[in-house]
Amino acid sequence: MSIFEATMLICFGAAWPMNIAKSLRMKSTKGKSLSFLFTIELGYVAGITHKILYSQDLVLILYVINFLMVAADLTLYFIYRNREKREGLK
Repeated sequence: MSIFEATMLICFGAAWPMNIAKSLRMKSTKGKSLSFLFTIELGYVAGITHKILYSQDLVLILYVINFLMVAADLTLYFIYRNREKREGLK
């Protein structure tokens, strides 16, 4: 297990709850980038795949947790985007 990889994932992971909280508070897609969120998800999928195929260790758990947090933010994005479309906000 790489302490540096784990530290990176912990630092990235610390930011997602704040981002999700902001989404819940604002109930808006303003300031969100769908392509950014999908790019981050793709990166986590690549990290998870690498861990499963080549380097199975506990860092895999951090990748999965981060992936799920970004997935939650993506879900909120689509919920709020659909609401904005219905209400004519976007």
